[in-house]
Amino acid sequence: MDLLRSDEKLAGWLTQLETIDAPEVDVSLPTADGLPAALLDLAVPHEDINDLVGLRAAVTGDPGLRQLLERCVRALVRDPGLVGGGPDLPPLPADLGPVCRYFYVYVFIAALPHIRSYHRQHGIPDDISRRTLADLGRNMAVHRRRRGTGGLLVPWWIKLHFRGEIYQLGRLQFQRATLGDRTGRAVAAAALPLGPGDLSLNLHIPDFSGPMSPTACDESIARALEFFPRHFPAESYTVATCDSWLLDPQLGEYLPESSNIIHFQRRFQPGYPVTENGDTRPISFVFGDPGLPLDTLPRRTSLERAIVDHLRAGRHWHGGNGWFEL
Repeated sequence: MDLLRSDEKLAGWLTQLETIDAPEVDVSLPTADGLPAALLDLAVPHEDINDLVGLRAAVTGDPGLRQLLERCVRALVRDPGLVGGGPDLPPLPADLGPVCRYFYVYVFIAALPHIRSYHRQHGIPDDISRRTLADLGRNMAVHRRRRGTGGLLVPWWIKLHFRGEIYQLGRLQFQRATLGDRTGRAVAAAALPLGPGDLSLNLHIPDFSGPMSPTACDESIARALEFFPRHFPAESYTVATCDSWLLDPQLGEYLPESSNIIHFQRRFQPGYPVTENGDTRPISFVFGDPGLPLDTLPRRTSLERAIVDHLRAGRHWHGGNGWFEL
């Protein structure tokens, strides 16, 4: 803990965790013998399992790390389902060794019984619960693909799953959210009775999940139209939004009309223009590592050729966003 307190930002984060009025819930990890099964249920890559089992004792046996684990879990499960809630989960210093890359995996494993209980309280089917939480393993696979080591790429993203804010419904993920200022104003300008701060479903497209065909997307949206009124009847969702590099309109200059991506783009009304340089996003998702030199990127598919040729022409990707009525 002294190592964390020596960093000004992390010290502030620790102070914040200490002051959160979190419930005194049970915080425990599976035994070393039971941990592999729990990890496999969350689709954790096989390459990471031995490391996680081996490091378990380092987390539970160190008083400081054990205390940090308990505080993170209790803050995470406080007010489950509250949109935008939960603690910050900042990167931990590399001086902690491999624990720094895996620590939040233990946090989510310890929080697992609590989010499964929340799902049961809302009648979430077991298969949807499992597939939603298995995004932990997918995120770890992305970490290894991009960085060549085991770890968890973006803990703040997985936090949404373990707080009941996001659900995997077929090919797509849907996040219980509210309209931001710019998207909310775009929706209001279309004469819908909605605006900034009103409820919306944020739509996400996980990788490693096969093609995003129009049929698969239609099925996911149809499932969402049934799922949220059934399990969150107090909330009314009438608009879906998406912020993704897949919505960059420049892709239309390269991809055929029959492309799944073009079909996906056509579902949306334009949100607001994006002018920031977003070159690393398509490189990360398509090629795995945002730091790959441009001249090493392959051009095997129409999408790979589009990304590479656009950048070689001295142009930039900017991302995109949009919305549609449900």
